[in-house]
Amino acid sequence: MNAPIVWVGIPLVIGALLLLIPRERLVAWLGGLTSTALAVLALLVPTDTALNVFGFFSLRIDSTLTLLGRQISLTPASQIVLVLVYATGAFWFFGALATANARRLVPLGLMSIAILTASLAIRPFLYAAILIQGAVLLAVFMLAEPMRPAGRGLIRFLIYQTLAMPFILFAGFLLSGVEAGPRDLAVILQAAILLGLGFSFLLSIFPLSTWLPMLAEETAPYLVGFVLSTFPTFALLFALNFVDRYSWIRESDGFFQVLQVVGLLTAISGGLWAAFQRHAGRLFGYAAVTEIGFSLVAVSLPDRMLGLEIIFFMIVPRALAYGTWAMSLAVLRDAAINLRYQSLQGLARQYPLATMGIFISLLSLSGVPLLASFPIRQVLWQGLAAQGFQPAMWMGLASLGLWIASLRTLAVLSMSPGNTEWESRETPVQRVMIMFGVAALFLAGLFPQWVAPLLANLGGMFSQISR
Repeated sequence: MNAPIVWVGIPLVIGALLLLIPRERLVAWLGGLTSTALAVLALLVPTDTALNVFGFFSLRIDSTLTLLGRQISLTPASQIVLVLVYATGAFWFFGALATANARRLVPLGLMSIAILTASLAIRPFLYAAILIQGAVLLAVFMLAEPMRPAGRGLIRFLIYQTLAMPFILFAGFLLSGVEAGPRDLAVILQAAILLGLGFSFLLSIFPLSTWLPMLAEETAPYLVGFVLSTFPTFALLFALNFVDRYSWIRESDGFFQVLQVVGLLTAISGGLWAAFQRHAGRLFGYAAVTEIGFSLVAVSLPDRMLGLEIIFFMIVPRALAYGTWAMSLAVLRDAAINLRYQSLQGLARQYPLATMGIFISLLSLSGVPLLASFPIRQVLWQGLAAQGFQPAMWMGLASLGLWIASLRTLAVLSMSPGNTEWESRETPVQRVMIMFGVAALFLAGLFPQWVAPLLANLGGMFSQISR
């Protein structure tokens, strides 16, 4: 058996079959159990190693599959991605039980994760750009509202992600002859410009991040949350493959300094706009912009291995916060006309758990102590402070914007007449899911070391960066 068949082929087939099932809850359960099983399998069964099962049955999963002359290889070093991605996918799919989006999210989401996983494993790795574009097209079908014209955010998402592909592919074509030792400076300069443009579109770097708040304003929050939790992560890992492969990028004097400036600018733009938002959906989008900026800042740290660890440590807290927040927004969106603050005013007394889910998620993303993002924010902040006061100050300003946004949102949701009685209008499933998300945010903040064993083989995935 081959690893690509297990972690790419099987979820693709199951996702396609789930499209045929009309029952929302059954689709959510099947998708969640499939993703959980794949995560557990990646955690317990290393590739290229024979294991004895029950003492008489030998199981071996080969890491490489050759398909149409191209290799898809999921090595033991890449299993950290499989565990994290499919575990967070299970969290999203089970959470769909509390929303009415399971039939759109689970099948297409499972297929998207499978294709994005293949994008990290395919060789030559430039073919990953084509696979990412395929996952983007699946996401468009997921996000498009039935019987409604596509909104500006969805159209801009498709355009920006599509524009990234020709820039990246053409840059890879230029670099194909200079991998061993680049000597033609003109070619290198052209390739660098094309790569910069391509990944600016793909990673939604400021000012090309406008589609995130627009999409979050127009589309179902839970679907947007899944896309914002998944696609930027894989785009960043794809970018790291370029840095790991080409030594002239890693050894460039100004590359990491420019990356830090761009990351801080992206984070600050998201944090400041979040502080003044009057729409809860757009606030979600600006928080995602801030997270993208922090990820870029982590890559720029002088200690490259520390930067990689920060990026992978951010995956779980981000998914927990996005999932809990998106689920809570979906509850309030069904209760109000829209997600503008004037429509949400005073809903805390009717939907206290949804209000708590939004507030705690925002606090976690802003780096408040005891919550999931705090330990990794602290490490990132210390890394910036070691370089000087100004980078740490700008990061603190971005986090302050999210913190202010959380207080403003709580104030709006709490503004109700004094004689309004407290009640909980969330469904039992919504209560359980939101409380699970909130509890997970606290547990991940109190016990961040639980994720540490997964990072043992991280250096093997990006062997050149981690040196």
